[in-house]
Formats: sequence, structure tokens, C-alpha cells
Amino acid sequence: MNEKVKETTPTTPLPLDVRLGLTKAEDVRHPLRWGILGAGEISRQWVHALRACEGATVSAVAARDANRAKQFAKKYRIKSSFGDYAEMVQSSQVDIVFVGTIPEVQKDHVILAANAGKHVLCEKPFSQNPREAREMYKAADKANVMAQHGMWTRFFPAVEHARLAIESGIIGDVLMVQADFSAEYTIQAALIAFGSGAPQSMSVTGSSIVLEYEEDRSAILSTPPYPSEFPEVVEFIGSLGRITLEQPAHCPTAITIRVPKKTPSRYMNSNTPAPANRYEYPIPDSVCIPMAFPNQQGFLYEAEAVHRCLAAGLLECPQFTKTDSLRVIDLVAEVQKNPKRQAYLKKLRAKYMSKSPH
Repeated sequence: MNEKVKETTPTTPLPLDVRLGLTKAEDVRHPLRWGILGAGEISRQWVHALRACEGATVSAVAARDANRAKQFAKKYRIKSSFGDYAEMVQSSQVDIVFVGTIPEVQKDHVILAANAGKHVLCEKPFSQNPREAREMYKAADKANVMAQHGMWTRFFPAVEHARLAIESGIIGDVLMVQADFSAEYTIQAALIAFGSGAPQSMSVTGSSIVLEYEEDRSAILSTPPYPSEFPEVVEFIGSLGRITLEQPAHCPTAITIRVPKKTPSRYMNSNTPAPANRYEYPIPDSVCIPMAFPNQQGFLYEAEAVHRCLAAGLLECPQFTKTDSLRVIDLVAEVQKNPKRQAYLKKLRAKYMSKSPH
């Protein structure tokens, strides 16, 4: 294992696809005509983000209700609307489909688009069923099109910076990951540090997940109920330092890196804290989304990566590969079927959901 400390880490890291030499930065201008499946809230926010992507044109939208699709198209200046999903994916005016429908029908819609020869970006969770996820990828492989799991977190500059810092060895060997939020988001954070291989073991309680990896490495993941004031940060704890993805860590705009002269600093430097180097990555001001979810403007990073990758002939983005996707889906499915987890969620729904301000 590499224990060498790198003195500096770039403060403006290139996106992984560009950094690896797989794509060209300027190919955000690669022209793609987007069709939107679903006229709900996530589709609204995605359309706003696409407006800031130089190569993107939103050419069509489809919904189960033709009138709803027509109203969506009129409001967001989209040329064509459809009351039939199959009709839209067959349109010659669509190159790539954004699947913004509910999770229960995402499998059908990804396969529908792939079978029509269209690239697909599917909003999370892509699939909640490991078998169905593999069917979705199989359909895309057969059609030779992209089926990209929309794990937008991976495309944020702060996350790109964390990945680069880990790779550089600046915090030594990553020994532990600590994260809190939903299972999907916290598990993907563990994969940033430990890769997409299977953990040696996983234990689940009502509100926590522990992944154990080789060489005594672990991920301690908590999934607190939403009606609570949880910190929502990710910590990558290394043998030489620590990286923090600051709140909200699933869409972070800041990263803090701490590398003490001695480790652990508190016990070897008279309780002197490690110097904290904070790097800010404000959300793009080129994106305007009225009433956006937290940092939803960051959809732009994901959209631009898709444009660059398709321009280069890539059918997946290296930030979140098919292998990453299937590992997250497999582990989340294991968590969801755990009896302790099911009992915990049942109690939460009964106790809190009716009182939630949301």
C-alpha cells in the first residue's frame, strides 16, 4: 500500500472522464436531442439543467396523460409532446431519453428506449431489483446504446476532488468511510474509497449498515429518518489524514482535507487539530431552477459528462459505471430485505410520517 503523502492536490479537478483522457472537455457541445419520459418534478428540474448544457436540445416529452405532456411542453418550450411513451422513443427527433418516471416502471421505460435504439439516462434508483437491473443493462448492451444510472452525486466537482485526493495518496490508505443519508447514497460513497468489489461481509440493523472489506477496512453507514437533524456528511478516514464531503454530501459544494504533521494529531501534537484546507465549488450559476431541490443545479455536471462520453463513443460514464451501479443495487436490495430493517421502517412510518412537515 502507498503511504506517500502528496503535498498538493489540484483545487479544480477535471471530471474523471476528461482526466483519464477518455473524452474532451469541449465535447459538452456535442449535439444531443433529449426526450423526457415523465412530466413530474424531477423531469422539470432536469429540463432546466439541460438548458445550460451547450450541446443539449430538449425536443420531446411524454406522459401517460397527453394533455399533461402538452402542458409541460408548452410551459418549458419543448417542441413535441406525446401521450404515449412508445411513440416518443420512436421519434426521429430524439437521440437520448431521460427516464424521470417512478421507480416501479423505470425498468419498462429503459428497455423501451433501448429497444428503440435510443441512449438512456435513468434517474435513480434505476432499479430496486437486481435481476431487473441486469435485464435493463442487457437490453442496452444488445442495442449498443448507453444506459446510464443517474447517480448524479458522482459528477459533482467536490466528489471528483475527493476521488482524486484518495487516488493521490494524500490521506494514505483509506481505513474507514463514515456516511449518513439513505442507503443508496451512503453505499455509493463507500465504493469511492474501496472500489466496486463485494465487501467481505455486511451487517444491518434498523438504522445502520456496516460493510467490512479486506485488510480491516470498513464503511460505517447510518440511515437516520428524514424528520431529524442529521449531519449528512461523508468522511474518508485515512492512515495519514481525512477528507470530508461537507453537507449536503449527496450533492456537495465543499470539501475539507485534513492532513496533520503527525497522525493521530490529537494524541501526538498536544491536542492540536489537523490543519483544515477547505475547497468550495459553488453550484453553476448558469442553471436556473425555480424551487429546486438542494443543489439540483448540479444535474448539469451529469448531463455534460453524458455529452462528452457519447461524443467519444463511450456507453457509460466512468464516474459511475455499470459495475458500480449493480454493486449498489445489489447491496441496497440486501439492506431492504433485512428483517430488522423492515421492522424499523415500519415503526418509523407509524410514528413519524404522519407528523412530517413534508
